[in-house]
Parts: sequence; structure tokens; C-alpha cells
Amino acid sequence: MEPNLTENTKQVAAVIHLSTFTKFFFPLGNFLAPLLLWTVNKNKAFINEHGRQAINFQLSILLYTVLIGIICLPFFVMFAPDFVELVDAIDHHVQHNSINSMAELSGYFILFFVAAVVLLSLFIFELYAVITATVQANRGELYKYPLSIPFIKSVSEETGDVNQSKNEHVS
Repeated sequence: MEPNLTENTKQVAAVIHLSTFTKFFFPLGNFLAPLLLWTVNKNKAFINEHGRQAINFQLSILLYTVLIGIICLPFFVMFAPDFVELVDAIDHHVQHNSINSMAELSGYFILFFVAAVVLLSLFIFELYAVITATVQANRGELYKYPLSIPFIKSVSEETGDVNQSKNEHVS
């Protein structure tokens, strides 16, 4: 627990994490709301760290979602001719659909199911991590999101990197 933290400081840090849920109300709310709260209160180290963690995690979740989409894209392209052929067959021969024509769609169903399960898992993971971070911030404790890529580094990390590289050149 951080010494000399006011209740207001803890609450602002907790609200930064909760503000990522604004994405359900307006586009990019998960970036804009915490960024606004973080920028206004950046002078407090505790809030600065929580704001940095929240933004880094949201950027990481965005990256993971885009990567899942990129991985699925070639499979959708691969199955597209079968899907177009099946739709054409359904349009022309409504009564003569066979099990074989439905089997052609099985690749789409499997891909859709796998992508949905992975995206749902990512969503549940995000909910769990944000709620945990909110609780930790409200207790006055620092929280590091799991699987978060540090896009925005803290000042201590940046100076540590500089000092480390200086020491490497001296050796």
C-alpha cells in the first residue's frame, strides 16, 4: 500500500480503470475516458501509474483482437468460394439442398465457433483484469495487468533503460 494516499486519489485511480467500460457507450471510450482522467491527474504518481497501466492494457487488448481477426481472415477467404456456391445453390434449388451442400459450410461454422470462443475468452479476461485493477486501486495498491504490453513506459523505466545502456557502453 502506498503511503499518504488520499481517498480521492484512490477513487480517481479506480475510476480510470472503470472508465474503460465506456467503450460500450461510445466508440473509443476505452481509450478517451481513461486518457482524459489520467492526463488531468498525471501529477500524482499513484494515478499516473494506474493511468499508464489502464491505457497499456487497452492497447494490448486492441492488438490481440486485431491479431485474432488477421489470423481468421485467410480462413474466411479460403472458405468464401464454398459459401458463395452454397448460397447460389440455395437460391436456385431451394427444395434440392443436400447434406453435402450443408457440409460445405462446416468450415465456416468451426471457424466462427473457434473465433467466438477466443474473443469471448478475451472479453472475460478483460472484464476480470479491469475489475481486479479497480479493486486494487481502491485499496491503494498498484496493479500490473497480466499480458499487458508496455507501450507507454513509466519515467523510471525509461531512465532505468538509459542508465543500463550507459553501463553497457562503459563495460
